[in-house]
Amino acid sequence: MEGSFLRFYVNEIEKHHGLLLWEWLLEQGNRLGIRGGSAFRAIGGFGRRHAVHEDRFFELAGSSGIEVEFVVTEDEAKRLLDLIGQEKMRIFYARIPARFGVINPDAEDPPPAPDDSPP
Repeated sequence: MEGSFLRFYVNEIEKHHGLLLWEWLLEQGNRLGIRGGSAFRAIGGFGRRHAVHEDRFFELAGSSGIEVEFVVTEDEAKRLLDLIGQEKMRIFYARIPARFGVINPDAEDPPPAPDDSPP
């Protein structure tokens, strides 16, 4: 299948509608029917303000980044990005073209694209 690797970068303590933002994103992806999503806690990094945040400093507790990622079809990406836009949220994201599929799919998996051949 053709689609995108869609990754959002959020602060671990950011909230939206009373939920941590990374939890909200995963919940919305699930609600929209996206097949899966994951959240990963960063051990260090910096953003647009160029302040380096590392997990080991006690005084920076709560300032680490969270990566929330999905592998999505074009339609799934559009629906999730549209929802975030409707919610008037400001979130940095990356969208990278991806080819994906399931080896030995079962009846619940989408059929492979005609040009995809299993390894």
